[in-house]
Amino acid sequence: MRITTRLGREVDVAEDYTVDQNWAHFSAEEHARWDRLYARQMEVLPGRAVPAFFDGLDSLKLSDGGIPDFEELSERLMARTGWRVVAVPDLVPDAVFFDHLANRRFPAGNFIRSEAQFDYIQEPDVFHDVFGHVPLLADPVFADYLEAYGKGGLAAAGRGVLANLARLYWYTVEFGLIQTAEGLRIYGAGIVSSPAESVFALESDSPNRLHFDLERVMQTDYRIDDFQQTYWVIDSFEELLGATYQPFGPIYDRLEGCTDAYRPAQVIEGDTVYTYGSQAHASEQAARV
Repeated sequence: MRITTRLGREVDVAEDYTVDQNWAHFSAEEHARWDRLYARQMEVLPGRAVPAFFDGLDSLKLSDGGIPDFEELSERLMARTGWRVVAVPDLVPDAVFFDHLANRRFPAGNFIRSEAQFDYIQEPDVFHDVFGHVPLLADPVFADYLEAYGKGGLAAAGRGVLANLARLYWYTVEFGLIQTAEGLRIYGAGIVSSPAESVFALESDSPNRLHFDLERVMQTDYRIDDFQQTYWVIDSFEELLGATYQPFGPIYDRLEGCTDAYRPAQVIEGDTVYTYGSQAHASEQAARV
C-alpha cells in the first residue's frame, strides 16, 4: 500500500508498514552525519549512560562507522536476544507498533535528520531509533520488557488506555533513569540520543526524580516539546520487567475511562522522591512565551 509520511513523502509499504532499508541509498554525507552524531554523544555519555548501553554498542558493532545495515545489525541482535530491526518510513499506527514489539521486531526510521535538524528533530530518525534504542535490546532483561510491553499493548485494544500505555513507554523506554552501583544513570533512548538532556536529566536541579511506580507513571502527562519535568528511576531492569509481567487487566479496569492525569511536575503523597526539582527550567521557558 502507499502512504504519505508526515514529512510529505509518498512511500510504498508492506501491510506491517515496513520497507526495504535499501542501505545503499544513504549518501556519503548522510553516513558522515551519523558519525558526527555518534561522536558527539560519545563525548557526553561515559559516566552518564547505564553500562548495558555501552555493552550493546560494542556487541552490536555500532561503533564501526556509518548508518548501520539493518540486515547485518539484525543478525548480531538475533544472536543475542532474538530481536531484529525493521525499517519503516515514519511512525506507525499503534496496533502495528505493538505487534512489532510483541514479535521482537523494532521499527526504525529509514531516514536521517538533515543538517538543519542536526541538534533537534521531532520525528524519530535512524539515529534516534538505532543509536538510542537498539543497544539495550542486546540486554536480555530489557529485551523481554519491551516484548512484554508490546503484548500488553495488543491486549489493551479497545480498552481506551492507549494514552496510559504511551506514558509508560515515554517515561521508561524514552526517558528512564536507573540506579546503579556507580550512581544514577540514563537508559532512556530520548535522553541518550540528546547531548543536552543527557546532562540535564542527571545534573540539573530543575526536574523531579521519583521512584518508578507503574500506575502512577501511567497516569502522568509528559512534555514532548522540552526537557522532562519529572524523571522516573528504576533500581534494575528486572524491576521494570516484573512490573510489566503482572496481569494488566485489573490495572486497565481502574484506568479505563479515566481522563484526568497528573501534571508533569506534580509530586503527590506516596511518591518516593529522590530529587524535589525547582522546575526552574520549565518556569524560564514559560516566561519566554
